[in-house]
Amino acid sequence: MNYKRYIVALGVLFLLFPVKSLSQEKGLILDETTRRKFDYYFYEAVNAKTLGKYDEAFDLLQHCHSIDSTNASVLVELGAYYSSLNEKNTALDYFRKAVKYDPANYYYNMILAGLSKELDLKEEVIDIYNFLLKTYPDKVDLYFELANVYGDNGELDKAIQSLNTLQKYTGVSDAITLNKFRLYNMMDKKERAFEEIQSVIDKNPDNIRYKLLMGDLYLQDNQTEKALTYYDQAKIIDPDEPSLILSMVNYYEKTNNKTAATEELQKAIASSKMDVDTKLQLLVRYIAVLRQSQQDIKTANPLFESMFEQHPNNTRINLMYGDVLMLQEDKKGAMEQFEIYTKDNPTDPAGYEQMLRIALPDTALDKVIEITEMGIKNIPTAPQFYFYLGLAKFQQKKYKEALSTYEEGLANAEFQSSMIESDFYGQIGDINYFLKNNVVAFENYEKALKLNPQNLPVLNNYSYYLSLERKNLDKAEQMSGITIKAEPTNPTYLDTYGWILFEQGAYTMAKIYIEKAIEYGKDETSAEVLEHYGDVLAVTGEKEKAVEQWKKAKELGSDSKTLNKKIRRKEYIK
Repeated sequence: MNYKRYIVALGVLFLLFPVKSLSQEKGLILDETTRRKFDYYFYEAVNAKTLGKYDEAFDLLQHCHSIDSTNASVLVELGAYYSSLNEKNTALDYFRKAVKYDPANYYYNMILAGLSKELDLKEEVIDIYNFLLKTYPDKVDLYFELANVYGDNGELDKAIQSLNTLQKYTGVSDAITLNKFRLYNMMDKKERAFEEIQSVIDKNPDNIRYKLLMGDLYLQDNQTEKALTYYDQAKIIDPDEPSLILSMVNYYEKTNNKTAATEELQKAIASSKMDVDTKLQLLVRYIAVLRQSQQDIKTANPLFESMFEQHPNNTRINLMYGDVLMLQEDKKGAMEQFEIYTKDNPTDPAGYEQMLRIALPDTALDKVIEITEMGIKNIPTAPQFYFYLGLAKFQQKKYKEALSTYEEGLANAEFQSSMIESDFYGQIGDINYFLKNNVVAFENYEKALKLNPQNLPVLNNYSYYLSLERKNLDKAEQMSGITIKAEPTNPTYLDTYGWILFEQGAYTMAKIYIEKAIEYGKDETSAEVLEHYGDVLAVTGEKEKAVEQWKKAKELGSDSKTLNKKIRRKEYIK
């Protein structure tokens, strides 16, 4: 394995943790010359990583480790490298050694605890947290972490003890109270669980939040009468509390009173006392109730009209109304609402994206181009608009314009994910191959796979085009093999793999995979796949069946230059 690969997200330990004196107080004692040599290489490693030279940093750290295998800073850094490479057990070994040689280091212990938790080493995590609490008694939040581990390990009494200790330091909090409630329930001590919430209510009798919490918990436990008791108490404090309305909607749904639930929501949304954000939240809930009870969603439309009257300048209502109209299959009305939102919020991609949802399935290419060009003009860093504009241009057979669009996207867009950037290079590769710029196409496929080695469409196209040129067939088979492993019923990927095997001379195996492609493709099998099947049948001695498949390919409009000759001669022609 190449251990020089390194994930940047896990490569920040130098920046996060203060570096102690480089020659450890524990472990090896270095002479002055060796210590200076170690310090030099260590700081060179720090500088290399800061500059993003991770291969060089890794080599330097390994050299440091050969000089002093007991230095905790080096051990933690190497552990982070191996963790990023998913070599978790190796990383664990390095972290354990780091703690061994610097046992009081809080950060190193926390790193070890984190990986131990990931590897389900609960007892080790418990030991680490208990040690840290003795060494760092001010780190009281560790009690919460300790309680979680005790709970996962089935030591529920100890988990509650940890939370009780934390509560002495921090006072009552929702997180502590709810966790104790959960633990008591796991211990089948329901009354004790509810007593925990009641004790908080007794200390805060005018706090509506805790009464609603108690009601919600009773409702979850199907104790609807007790839930209603606490909701009634909450109403006395504040009948217009938005959370109370939501709780009452839940209560009515639980007791199968859909009419009351709907009326509660309608009343709240129509009220002038409630803020617009809460109303939008309630509208979402109201629509969910309508859909769950299979009522006509158009019932919500008058409520939106009421919202427009009350809040004429809040275009978020338009955005939500557009979504609702989409559910009603009113695409024209939805488009109008999204256009209103986008005009008022030109730098928010949500409006453009919703408009694209309407335009793309209908292949309204002119509309797609209008939306994406507007998106690029107002949000030039958003990659999705370049991507769909490029697709639309390609479908219009404006290949050079499509290519230019993707190249412009690579130059201007901000990619939040390397996978999206990989797709851009994949599209550039496809267009270049279509334009017969094969060398450029393959270069871009390589760039795409460097960014995302699991980019299945790129792996498929790259491997297929290599097979058509009869080049690097072993590499093509390896890439195509990844696609059928990921999607074993994808007919396109199966056909590609079968054709590569055919070009390698493995005709029997090729036949198996191409037959699978036809099986999974069913009535949508392409002329190309059928021609491939005929080719395989021809070389395996089934000439009549081969002709039958070639004729089917011809009926589907195949543009193969050799197809007629194959049918006439009843033999495979390269």
